[in-house]
Amino acid sequence: MRFLLLTLLLSYMAFANMEIYPKKECALYNNLKHTKNRGHVTIQIDRAYTMLKHHKGQYLVKVEGATPAQRWVDDDCLTLRPLRGTPIYEAMHRTTKKPVAKKTAKKPQKTLHTSTSSSKQNLLALSWHNAFCETHRYKKECKRGLRDLLKREARDTHFVLHGLWPQPRNNLYCNLSKAVIQKDKAKRWRALPQVNLEKQTATALAEVMPGFASQLHKHEWIKHGTCYGKDANGYFADAVNLVHQVNNSLLGKFFTQNIGKKISLKEVQRLADKAFGRGAGRRVALQCKKGMITELWLSLGSGSSNLGELLQRGKPIYSRCKGGRIDKAGYGR
Repeated sequence: MRFLLLTLLLSYMAFANMEIYPKKECALYNNLKHTKNRGHVTIQIDRAYTMLKHHKGQYLVKVEGATPAQRWVDDDCLTLRPLRGTPIYEAMHRTTKKPVAKKTAKKPQKTLHTSTSSSKQNLLALSWHNAFCETHRYKKECKRGLRDLLKREARDTHFVLHGLWPQPRNNLYCNLSKAVIQKDKAKRWRALPQVNLEKQTATALAEVMPGFASQLHKHEWIKHGTCYGKDANGYFADAVNLVHQVNNSLLGKFFTQNIGKKISLKEVQRLADKAFGRGAGRRVALQCKKGMITELWLSLGSGSSNLGELLQRGKPIYSRCKGGRIDKAGYGR
């Protein structure tokens, strides 16, 4: 019996200190109940973690550089073997190749597109946060505590900012290094350079962009903002202004007043015409998922800060979604 117990103990110790690998980005909590995450630490896809313990569907892992270093995470966020296609897997399975002789004539390298002027056409993408969180519950901005249940936030009843995207769609990643672009494409947003925002701009942006907590603003600036024609403060200031104009319009108030109900694209387009002038509705589209309206897209021109004028200068867009439910705050509602 003693030999059996000793064998089990040694097996557990060996298992508990083994390397474990990420499956997806998840928050790393100070406790089992997931009520605190000091430093807002999340799993990094490109690194391995030392597992200290497994208990009730969760792993206790060691996180270098975090305080405290021991963190709890759901076990479906990690795997015992690295996933194919991840940086860790590629590093472990990389084979050495024989050096290739240098050629005298080199092919010209592709250069990154550089934005020399303001974008003429843009797409404003607004998210309905309640619907987004129905399918992204692991995101930090979707965690709901007691305070959230007792008090409704603006994000529960209004549109929030996803992004302001220069058009055409391939107008991306302007004047950036390949290393930065690769980090963004790998969704390593926390590893992206800090966005130099003034305090007032950062505060206003965080209020209309819940994804700010997950470093969404870094991704949006790197991928889209660098092609907009202004610095980060100008880019996000314009985006925040447009979000407020939508939410304060007849169109925005219509969504607030019809939470929990089903609406149609025709209703939305008709209200857009009424709020921003005839023809504006043709510049508005809906995005839907699982019967819920997830986003409102607006095709905008340039040369003005007035949303109505920008819509009149935008190009007509097609909406595959013809209507859906305006989701309430909370899961499964």
